[in-house]
Parts: sequence; C-alpha cells; structure tokens
Amino acid sequence: MKKQIVIATSNAKKLIEIQSILDDMNVEILPQSHFKIDAAEEPFHTFVENALIKARHASRLSKLPAIADDSGISVDALSGQPGVLSARFAGEPSSDQKNNEKLLKLLENETNRKAHYTCVIVFVKYEFDPEPIIVEGTWHGEILKSPRGSGGFGYDPLFLDHMTEKAVAELPLDIKNRISHRGQALHKLKLKLNQIYG
Repeated sequence: MKKQIVIATSNAKKLIEIQSILDDMNVEILPQSHFKIDAAEEPFHTFVENALIKARHASRLSKLPAIADDSGISVDALSGQPGVLSARFAGEPSSDQKNNEKLLKLLENETNRKAHYTCVIVFVKYEFDPEPIIVEGTWHGEILKSPRGSGGFGYDPLFLDHMTEKAVAELPLDIKNRISHRGQALHKLKLKLNQIYG
C-alpha cells in the first residue's frame, strides 16, 4: 500500500503542478481539502517560515507527512515587493487580476522591470519534525507591460521568461514544470523523497 502525503495548499492550479511532478513516485499525494483542512495563517515575512507553518498545520490535522510551498514574485524596482504578500498584494479577497493590475500600475513609469519568482518547499514527516526537508527554486525574468497568454496563474501573464522569451502564461505545463521556481524546488524534493519512499 502506498504511503500517503498531504499537500498543504488550497490553490487548485498549484496542486496540479505539484501532483504532475510527484505523480510517478511510490506515494499517494492527497490535497489538504481531502481532510477538510482549511488554509493555515501565513503571518511571517519569509517564504521558509510560512511554508513551515503550513506544512506543520496540515500534518497536525491529517496525522500524515506534509508538503507545503510558499512562493511569490519579487520586483527589483519595488524593493522586493510583493514577495511573501504576492497572493494578497491588492488586498483581500485575493484576486490574480487585481494583483496584476496593481503591479502594472506601480511599474507604469519604471524602466527597470527585472523580477524573480522564489519558491520554498518544506516536507515534514510529522508536525514537529526536527529535520524538515527544505528546498528552494528561483526563476529570473522581467515584468511585461501588458498580460500575455491564458495559462498558469498568479503573475504568469506578466512574467517574461528570458530563456523562452515567452510569458509564463504562454508556456505549456510540461515546459513550465521543467524551468519554473516551483518545478526546480519540486525536482530537488523528489530526489530526497525517493530516498525515503523509493
């Protein structure tokens, strides 16, 4: 029987990305919604602290090992904003469209449009695992002047990937999963999990 791992996210599109990369492992990946677990509070100023609290929350309530990611986009000209507040940049209730509109407005007269995505993923075997696995991925690019593409989520229509010269929202999922911040982190995590569950 496959071991179960809970994924601490309520974001359906993020869940698809995570499951598609971990799908061929010898584990059963279950969303926290399967256990009727609500999203954890994210009170911290760093991705790693927020990922840890989400993983511990899901592990405590599901009694299972848990994976949690915290990620966001940091814009050079905005001193690293929105950072950990990426999902709630334009306030609550969170909306990708409102977040994108706010970002474009703030960069209206800005020539430096460099930005990067960061993803930190944490795996805990149980709530207070003293040795959590922590992996990270970074994806550099720049902010476009208008949205492009219809895929992805979050800031993907505005983030230009330098390697492909495409907005992330224009990339097929398999390409995005290979080169994105989350894809990088998940592939690192997968190597470590295969040592545990292989």
